Amino acid sequence: VQLVESGGGSVQAGGSLNLTCVDSSNLLKRLCMGWFRQAPGQELEGVAAIDRDGTAWYKESLKGRFTVSRDNARQTLTLQMNDLKPDDTAMYYCAAKRVDFGSPCGNWKIGYGYWGQGTQVTVS
Repeated sequence: VQLVESGGGSVQAGGSLNLTCVDSSNLLKRLCMGWFRQAPGQELEGVAAIDRDGTAWYKESLKGRFTVSRDNARQTLTLQMNDLKPDDTAMYYCAAKRVDFGSPCGNWKIGYGYWGQGTQVTVS
């Protein structure tokens, strides 16, 4: 599994960004996927996740502003972020975990064994 994020940048408060994560190993459809972020001096936190069946999970405070989606045919995971706030400033990481065929993804905040290099989001 090889994950590469893109789409980060600098925006003003209230703006939007669309982050993309591509799995170059073409295994996306088998993977449980998530987005995480880490602000300077802060711990890594879960932002959103999406199971193989499309079930989505969100950090409670981000519901309504962030939307996670996946396109297995294009090996792509997406995080649409709207109405961005300065508190959203962080490095954003795409993550994947593999589970046995037919098994549920489990707790969306833990268990990820594959990570991208991150993409920086700065909101001013």
